[in-house]
Amino acid sequence: MSRTVGRIAVDPASTHAIEVANRLHVDVVQGLSPAEAGRRLQMYGPNRLTAAKKESPIQAFGRQYRDFMQIVLLVAAVVNLLVTGDVGTSLVLAGLTLFNAVIGLRQEAKAEESVAALAKMMKTVARVRRDGQAVEVDAGDLVPGDVVLVEAGNRVPADGRITLAATLEIEEAALTGESLPVGKSTDPVAGDDVPLGDRTCMAYMNTAVTRGRGEMVVTATGMNTEIGHIANLLAGTETDKTPLQKQLDGLSKIIATIAAVALVFVVVLGLVRGESFDTLFITGVALAVAAIPTGLPAVVTALLSMGTREIARRHAIVKRLPAVETLGSTSAICSDKTGTLTLNKMTARELAIPGQNAFTVTGEGYGTTGEIRHVGGSRIDLDPYLLPMVLCADAVLDGESLIGDPTEGALIVLGAKGGLDIDATRRDFPRVAEVPFDSEYKFMATFHEMADDAGRPVVRCYVKGAPDVLIGRGAAYRSPDGAVVPITDQNRGLALEANDRMANSGERVMVVAQRDVDPETFEAARVSGRNLIALVTDLTLLAMVGIVDPPRPEAKAAIAECRSAGIRVRMITGDHATTAAAIASELGIEGRALTGNEFADLTDDELLAQLHDIGVIARVAPEDKIRLVQLLKRSGNVVSMTGDGVNDAPALKAADIGVAMGITGTEVSKEAAVMILTDDNFATIVSAVSYGRSLYDNLVKYLRFQMSTLVAYIAIFLLAGILNIAAGTPLNPLQILWLNMVVDIPIAIALGFDQPTKGLMDRPPRPVGAPVLSRAAWVRLCVQGAVMTAGSLWAYQIGADAGTVVAATMLLTTLSLFHVVAGLLSRDQLGTIFDRDAIPGVAQLRRYGLALLAIVAVTTIGLLERVFGTTELDGRQWGVCIALALSLLVIEEIIKLFLRARAAGGGGGAARVPPTAGVTRAV
Repeated sequence: MSRTVGRIAVDPASTHAIEVANRLHVDVVQGLSPAEAGRRLQMYGPNRLTAAKKESPIQAFGRQYRDFMQIVLLVAAVVNLLVTGDVGTSLVLAGLTLFNAVIGLRQEAKAEESVAALAKMMKTVARVRRDGQAVEVDAGDLVPGDVVLVEAGNRVPADGRITLAATLEIEEAALTGESLPVGKSTDPVAGDDVPLGDRTCMAYMNTAVTRGRGEMVVTATGMNTEIGHIANLLAGTETDKTPLQKQLDGLSKIIATIAAVALVFVVVLGLVRGESFDTLFITGVALAVAAIPTGLPAVVTALLSMGTREIARRHAIVKRLPAVETLGSTSAICSDKTGTLTLNKMTARELAIPGQNAFTVTGEGYGTTGEIRHVGGSRIDLDPYLLPMVLCADAVLDGESLIGDPTEGALIVLGAKGGLDIDATRRDFPRVAEVPFDSEYKFMATFHEMADDAGRPVVRCYVKGAPDVLIGRGAAYRSPDGAVVPITDQNRGLALEANDRMANSGERVMVVAQRDVDPETFEAARVSGRNLIALVTDLTLLAMVGIVDPPRPEAKAAIAECRSAGIRVRMITGDHATTAAAIASELGIEGRALTGNEFADLTDDELLAQLHDIGVIARVAPEDKIRLVQLLKRSGNVVSMTGDGVNDAPALKAADIGVAMGITGTEVSKEAAVMILTDDNFATIVSAVSYGRSLYDNLVKYLRFQMSTLVAYIAIFLLAGILNIAAGTPLNPLQILWLNMVVDIPIAIALGFDQPTKGLMDRPPRPVGAPVLSRAAWVRLCVQGAVMTAGSLWAYQIGADAGTVVAATMLLTTLSLFHVVAGLLSRDQLGTIFDRDAIPGVAQLRRYGLALLAIVAVTTIGLLERVFGTTELDGRQWGVCIALALSLLVIEEIIKLFLRARAAGGGGGAARVPPTAGVTRAV
């Protein structure tokens, strides 16, 4: 792919280094002059990312009013003020919208700062050559054409074409997903659109040099770098509403439509009766306040906010509230491999002596706890095979942390598991010379003064490297008894077969070998300056080691649990297809493996048809990750994307919920994600899914309660208008707000934090298009609303003999008690409330107690009586209100008894499946 280099568009990866330098008008020996660097800095700008335009506080506040219920309440407040001049009611309505907005802003104060995080990652010092001198400059001052010097431990400060590579290796996992460092060279890479991980002559910003040293000519800075390209993708990726937000929006519109029809009916009926428009309008405002679930945004926000604290206790931080629920509805997880499903710590899995013994190695990562296991009766001395792994390596262990190359780390850990003391062995057999690793000849060799089996002094050359290279340089095998067996045409295939077997299992194969050199021959070669590589021939092949980046121990169980929950897990990685497929198979991820090029060659329609059969996509580009997420969403999935690298960020943002790793994850991925795992544990996702499902199930309990009471509100106003009860206005707006915001909120919280329903993780994810409440649920809620309506109006009629204030108080009290009973009944749609297991927990009982306390307070405290137009009730009147409220309990128990009997008659298999549950298949 082409980038703007200086003034000329070229592909630096496929162009010779000297040609790239010439096009940039720079001498790689001298570098740019300070004056020329300053001129180019003015021309191209600093080596920083363009900051994204932040949302202003006013815009953030205005965004809270895009909610449909907020708009209805605000319109009601304004119209009420204009028509009736009732300042008090209008202020209460407007204040309620302000309350909802403040809660939303407070919980979502964390702004998206992905581009800022990328810019922060770039703050580093770079060594450049200016006028022939190596100097240090701020990386932000780099320009195209600068000659940058890098060595092991450095961060690459910009994108550049490599002009010098001395055993240079760069770890690009955060950018490409490749778990192993990439060997770099100066040779151009032929081909168009070569994947980033295969551009071996290029170095990219924010990648880490793990070995050797090198020089490069800067070809791109700032937003023109590959990280800048990802920042553009990130800025252009829009965040969609979560499934819960979409369903609540739809539910609100249904409620508003019903309320509008009822309002029109009440107004028309009143006009026919000759009532004044002002009186009818006050009735209409009261009906609107009653019919619109004013507390719904606040309650849902409060529940999700409390949910974020609970899920944080489970090692996950949620940045946006609805994401808690979204994770619970996930049907497809697209997971990065390196560092997410795997440890990102290279580990030796197998040790093989060609044609002889094969050993399995236990333990994972860079801890030395583990064993080299053998078949009974075949124990041998492994020291001769393990010595080169410890001596022919530069890596150092610091506890369970590694300093150096990951592959060398796997080898020295293997030596330690075999009983070698790494530091003491290196002290006893110091190097006298070495041939550093180079990607050109693909091996490393070290020379040590030792004694052969006969006790003669020798200089022993230990070598480790690629199988094809060392097998080609091999002359013999070493048998376990110490005998040297010459390689012939008949036995040459032993090493090749072992290599093929390990490679086909997804393991990276390393070969260790040795050669004893006569001390005089070695000294003559060293003194005369001859190339020591000439001595690395006629090798005795010792052993072959199969190395992998092992799966996290808990990931396999987590994926199995996802499968039982109907969640499809896919692996998308920048690693090689064979390695990725082997890890996927070990983890239990189903489906075939595709390469990024194969994926890109398929059309959207072809991919949609094949999605169910695809389990792994390897050597993948950031654009491919976004495309997969979008196709899965198009096919009806709620998609979760997990990852830890810079290259994961755009797809993290495009998914319904992006999940970043908190420990190994880059700042970019954390900022782009909605949820961060503080323990980097894939299994934490399963815990979060379980909690998300539980939270959604409890939200449905609350919605059942809320909708049944809204049905009652609308029906009470309709019947009051038709029967001319309480002049068609049985409740005033303030009484409704008291009931909605003071009495109902403790009930809502009790429902929201109810005990999880059993078997939630054995159900498939609910379908994306499934309504929050099914048709059968609506029928039942309407029955409950009818009972509440009849009981509340009956209470008014009973109290009418004592005056309108007593009647209105009895109606409000009866309806409030109905709400408490409805909350208790919403917990279980089939089980009886008289079952011991049906009793809410202590914390929930306290909340129901608060609701009852509020019901009593509004009828006994003088200030509240004056504000809300209520009065104190006597014992008989309280008895009537309680008896009427308990009628709902009786009727619901009869309905449940009938439903249980019908379920038992049909086999009882679905007795506990809630009416909102649906069946779907994740693809």
